[in-house]
Parts: sequence; C-alpha cells; structure tokens
Amino acid sequence: MSDGLVRLTIDGVRISVPEGTLIVDAAKRAGIDIPVFCYHPKMEPVGMCRMCLVEIGRPVRDRATGKLQLAQDGQPVVSFGPKLETACTTPVGEGWVVRGLTDKVKEARREVLEFLLTSHPLDCPICDKGGECPLQNLTLAHGPGKSRFLVDDKMHLDKHFPLGDLIFLDRERCIQCGRCVRYQEEVVGEAVLGFTQRGRHLEITTLSDPGFDSVFSGNTTDLCPVGALTTADFRFEARPWELMAAASICPHCPVGCNLTLNTRRQPSRDGQILVQRVMPRQNETVNEIWICDKGRFAHHFAASPERLSLPLVRSGTDLVEATWEQALARASEGLRGAGAGLLGIAGGRASNEDLFNFRRLVEGLGGRPILHEAMAGGDLVRQVGVGTGTDLGRLGPGDAVLVIASDLQEEAPIWWHRLKQAADRGAALIVANARPTKLDRHAAQVVRYAPGRAAHAALGMLQAVSGRSDLAGYMGDAGLQAAAGTLAAALNVLVFFGTEGLDYAGSLALAQACAGLLAASGHVGHPGNGLIAVWPHSNSQGAWDMGLRPEPQGLTAPLAGASGALLMACDPVGDDPQSAEMLRALGFVVVLELFLTETARLADVVFPAQAFTEREGTLTSGERQVQRFFPAVPARPGCRPDWMISAELGEKLGIPLEASSPAAVMQAIAREIPDYAGISYELLARLEPQWPIVGGRDLYYGGTAYRNEQGLGQRLPSAAERGEVFEWRWSAPPEPPAGGDLRLVPVTRLYDRGRTVVPSAVLLPRLAEARLEIGPADAARIGVMEGGQVEVRCSGRVVSLAVRVREEVPAGIGLVPRSAGVPMEGPVSVEVRPLGRGS
Repeated sequence: MSDGLVRLTIDGVRISVPEGTLIVDAAKRAGIDIPVFCYHPKMEPVGMCRMCLVEIGRPVRDRATGKLQLAQDGQPVVSFGPKLETACTTPVGEGWVVRGLTDKVKEARREVLEFLLTSHPLDCPICDKGGECPLQNLTLAHGPGKSRFLVDDKMHLDKHFPLGDLIFLDRERCIQCGRCVRYQEEVVGEAVLGFTQRGRHLEITTLSDPGFDSVFSGNTTDLCPVGALTTADFRFEARPWELMAAASICPHCPVGCNLTLNTRRQPSRDGQILVQRVMPRQNETVNEIWICDKGRFAHHFAASPERLSLPLVRSGTDLVEATWEQALARASEGLRGAGAGLLGIAGGRASNEDLFNFRRLVEGLGGRPILHEAMAGGDLVRQVGVGTGTDLGRLGPGDAVLVIASDLQEEAPIWWHRLKQAADRGAALIVANARPTKLDRHAAQVVRYAPGRAAHAALGMLQAVSGRSDLAGYMGDAGLQAAAGTLAAALNVLVFFGTEGLDYAGSLALAQACAGLLAASGHVGHPGNGLIAVWPHSNSQGAWDMGLRPEPQGLTAPLAGASGALLMACDPVGDDPQSAEMLRALGFVVVLELFLTETARLADVVFPAQAFTEREGTLTSGERQVQRFFPAVPARPGCRPDWMISAELGEKLGIPLEASSPAAVMQAIAREIPDYAGISYELLARLEPQWPIVGGRDLYYGGTAYRNEQGLGQRLPSAAERGEVFEWRWSAPPEPPAGGDLRLVPVTRLYDRGRTVVPSAVLLPRLAEARLEIGPADAARIGVMEGGQVEVRCSGRVVSLAVRVREEVPAGIGLVPRSAGVPMEGPVSVEVRPLGRGS
C-alpha cells in the first residue's frame, strides 16, 4: 500500500515528500534553493516570473506494458524534456530527477534577471528594501555582470505613489510579480488591488475608494520582493541592517499575534532607541506570518512624549511630581486606610504577571479585585475552550465554525483572516449577527436575529441539537435549525462568541448557550473543538485565569460601597464620565498607568507604568495560548512594570509578593493556579519546525516575516480535555429594552480613538468617527439625511453625533462606535432629535 510519499532526486539529493508537493517546496524542505519572485507558499502558484525554471527528467515507461525501462545498471531510464519547466507550478513525480544547476538553467535565470532589470531604477543606495531585497540578492547570485540593454530605454514612472493612507508604491521598482494583488484577492478575499495597462506599461493600482481599503495592507510590503511597496510608517526611516530585533506579542486584541519589534537609535529624538517598524513573527497556530494593520502601525503610544515618567502625588487640587519612595509611602498609607473597603479595578491589557500580583495585593488588604469589562464567559472558556492541538489552519471539509455576536474583522482581524481561509478550504462557516458583517460573504450559512437576542438564537440552535423541552420557547426558524444541523453533523466545531448588542447578563447567557451547544453536540475536549471568546482586550482571558471577574452590574454598586480604589491599566472615567463623581467621593485612589488619563487626573497617587515595548511578561490569548513578550527598548526612566509596583506596595503593606522578576511571578502563578501548573518561561520558549520556512537568508521565498526563535508559547488544555465533567447551567437571557426612537448598539471599530491608537499619526485618517449609523427608513422617520447631525439622549447624557445612512443597518437600531463617548453596554433605548438634515 502506498505511504503517500513521492521519491525523487533534486540536484543530486534524494528526498521523499508528500504527493502533490510542488517541486519548489520539495526543494525547500530539503534545504535546496530554487529562486522565485512570484511564488509564495501561502498562495496559489501562477508561474509568472519564470525565475524557478528547472530541468525535469521523468522515468521512461514502455508504452505497451507501462513498465519502467531500465538501463544496463538496473536503474530507470530518465528522459529530460526539451524545455525548461517552472518548479513552482509542477507537482513532484515518482522517480523524477530535477536539475537546477545546469548551464541551461543558469542561462535562463540570467536572462530572466536581465529582463527584470531593463526597467528597474537600480536605486539600491536609497531603497528601503536594501539589505533584505530578494531582487538584489538573486541578481548577485544568478544575474549577469552587465546588461545588453540601453539604460536610456528604462521606463520612468511615478515614485512614492500613495496606494492609500498607509502604503506607497514606487512604480519604477515594481517587477509585476503580482504577489500583492494575489494576496488581497486569494488570501484576504478583498480585491482592492489590480493591474492596469499592458506590456511594459503594466502597473499596480488600487481599485478601492478610499485607496487600498484593507486592514491587512501592510502584509503586502512583507511579500513584495523589491522595494516597490513601502509603509508610510517606515519608509526612509532606517536601513534593515541598522535594526535590532526583539520578539513581542501584539497588545491590541485577543488573537495574540507574534511580532518582531525592529528598533534603532533615532537622532531626531535625542538619540532615543525607538521602535521603527513592527513585523510579523511566524507562529503557524496563532497568526501564521500575518498581522493586521492595527498591530503593525498602532505602536507609537509606547514612545509618546505624553507618557508619564515620574510618580504623581496630590497636593491640594493638583498632582505634583514626587519620588518613588514618597509615592509608595503615600499610596501604602492610603491603601491601608481603605482596608477591606478597597476596590481593585484592572483592565484586560495588563500582563498575567501584573494581574496576578495586583489581585494578591488587593485581596491581601481584604479588598475586592474586579475586571473592568462587561463581557462574561471566561470560566466557560476555561472549561470547554479549545485545547492542545487546535489549529485554525487545519480546518477544512467536515469541520464547522460558528461566529456569533461579533464583527470579527473589526474585533480580531487575524481570526477573520484565518476563518475566511478555512471556509475557502471547505469548512462550513456560520455567521450569526443582528446585522451584516464582512464575514457574511464567506459564510455557508447566515443567521439573523433581532438586536440583543444573540443568546436567544444560540439557545434555539441548542434546542434543535438537543431536543430539550425546557428550551422549546427558543425554537428558531428553518434557517436557524439548518445551522444547528450543520453544527451537529460536523466532525469538529468551534464557536466564537462576542458581545455585540449585549450587556453583561446578555453575554453571560450567550456564553452559556454556546457552551451548551458544544457539549450537547459532543464537541468539547478534543483538538479542533471548543469555545473561543472574542474578548475586548489582549489579555482578558488571562485576567479571568488570574482570578479577576467583571462586576455584573458595572462599577456603580461596588464604587458606592468602597472606601478606596486601586486601578491598573483601565480608564473607567474616560469610558463613562458619570463614574467621575463616584471616584471623587472615595477616600483614596491610586492609579497605575501609562498616561494621565481622565481617571488618573482624579487620583491621589499615580504611578507611571512601563509600556509593552520596555518590559517582559506573558499574555494569554483567546485560544488560551500563553505567550511571552520581551523588552525591545530601554525602559523610560522613572517607569516600572505594573507587577513590580504592586510588589513594592505589598512590601510597604506587609503583603509578600514576588518582586525579583516576571519569571519568578510566573512560577508563583504556576504554583497557585492549577491551569498554569507546569508553565514556565523555559516552556514558553519551546520551538518546533514550522512550514513554510520563512525568515531565512533567502527572503525571496516567504517574504520578510521573521522566523520564530524565541518561543511558540503553550496552549492550556481545557478542563474537558483533562477529563473533568462539564455540567451545563443556563440562565434565561434578558429581553432587550423597549421604547425610544432607536435601540443604540455599541460596535467595535478596529481603529478606535483609544490611548493606544491615537498617537499613531499614520492611522489618523482611519480613526472611527463619532457618528450614528442608521438605515434609510429610520433616517426618513427621524428627519435626517447623510451628513446631518442628531442629538442622542442616552443614560442621562446628551451627545451630538453625525449621521451616516447605510442600507445594511437593520431598521430600529443605530450603530455607534464604542469610542464615540456614549456610555452604554448592550442595546439601549434612546431618544434622537435632529439638529441638521444633512445632504
């Protein structure tokens, strides 16, 4: 019986590879270089550039018998074709002999390079790609010493042409390999780039308005084999050989993308060492070799001159700079006075080490630590979440994925990217939402429900799968039951749940329903199955794991009963100005922050924290992958990591906390928290072979994404995977409020106006506008048109918003970005008064 392997010889090396492997990939696995320009292992081959030409010899068979013809030495006779063939489009064959080093092949490669260079500007000394340019490297290795063509015949085209706000095109440098166009069409599924003109006049152009309208545009600069595509963030800033590299994890969303931070001393900033660019770092089970544009460009907050650099202590009505010793003494005195009345409030962007020491400090004083978020389900993810062996890149025929109450491209773009690819491979993608999202176009089934009724829809699917009589009231329509049938019949099932249109109670009911749906259909405890929360922050799951929980009713009740507050990595006053009065009423407030936020302005003591670029620690992704990040730049003088600040306060208060290193804090975590037993910085540094091979010396094969040499992290097993029995409990989901002109639904926008995004000037044109999105019928009823102004009365506040009329917004609801300053969670009934009709 065949073992599924094909045996062949490439440049004298005998290898065995899986059937269907392309010659260029087979050679790469064997450590043999076959140069390419247009080919990329993540995209379909097209054979455009002809750089991979090889000679292929095939065993000769007798036409009558079909048997191999043997030479006198008993070896099969091999016949080479008269023409060279492209290694990037030709799958391997049994017994083949491939030659890539013959004079015939070398001459062909020289000619290909000679033709490519006929219109290339040869401006290597000023090109951003110099030092990591495949064209430059392959020309030196395979190209001619001089050209037969006249320099005067070179094409002269636009240089630094803006394809969009973030990407510039140097048309003279482009070699028309098509990688950028094909990546956007095939991999992303957004045909925002294309070719225009013909022959020598062929050019890349943007097909979208606004230009290059994609949240994955930066990946094309990694794929570009020349300096034709550059980013607005990095071009003309540094040369690749000047850059240092440090491994990191993206701080913006729950995917946990692996990053490499390239740094360099910047003369224009007084010689500071700053992050010059952010690059993807390969982790095939997390982000492959891709990152979104927010992860690539929203890093400038870490180097913002507005960062805090010294502790602040209140003196009268002002906050004044103080020494660390003064601030620690004042803070410990105030926290001791708060005692059991202390409320600890932390955000989900802090590291595991920060959150662990923070919780132990607050509990050591008898206080109560809470997580400043309004999404439930972290405990259910721990029980029935995905575990070891899960890889979104392996989803295909027979598998199913449900995405519910989430606009995944805005909330977790790389998950959107990978699920789109899973659908392309044949996985059944089901999207359930109250409104259309960009994921719908790739879905096999789309489920619609009324705003705020996501849990009702999930319970309806659960009823269809389980037949439970106590859920009969949630029985859905035929479309919902068909989706449930798809999930029940699938080999593997993943459920991504968000919180769009839901308050805490609604998100809890949704998480319970999704967990029950997985359990009832037998899709828990196995690789490729389980629950994934689309959290609002990068380490929300880690916060749950470290023992912090959101307050179901928000901060009003806990603040009312508190005598002091300790806040870390959150800004409740910035999120809801109404909480300001409650904070002012407290006896004592301490804040650990990067910036002087609205909350920090009300504090008695403010400690300046280090940014993620200056320190090390771990984050736990939504897939419960624990990963380590490293310092890339020297810490800003006067700033300290949050875990250390908590430990120093603990020392003053007589509460022993680990203060020697983040690695030691992780050891304490592993001792105390069962799910993290065995986790250590050494384990997180584990490596294993990954395919495709990227980040090597060639760069032409996989682009400029970095090889992962610092660790792939560790996936935590779910309780179900460890054999624990899951006992499903559920609560009736709340009904959305009635009345009012509209039900306002807060939605996440990728480019929000948060403190970690606004300092990135290149993203300013893309920031979410503070506007109300409504359907045409509601616009006509209210009496406003596109561009008009309305006054929204909600939760005791009045906010003026511009109007955008969109066909896809369901009647009766209005969409508002979470960063628009309207304080609410879930559908809120509001009154809307037109101020200007618009046009």
